[in-house]
Amino acid sequence: MAKVKITQVRSVIKRTQRQKDTIQALGLGKIGRSKEHEFTPVIAGMIEKVQHLVRVEQL
Repeated sequence: MAKVKITQVRSVIKRTQRQKDTIQALGLGKIGRSKEHEFTPVIAGMIEKVQHLVRVEQL
């Protein structure tokens, strides 16, 4: 499986609770925080839901 690096670039203030929960589930929570994950269908779906808040890089 490919790995991706997910970095939060925007705040979750004034976002829906679902988006806040997704950011927490990805291991983020503060702007600039990064986390590496295996690129699975579950992670791909989570990224899609918060794509406007994060930056994704292939590793």
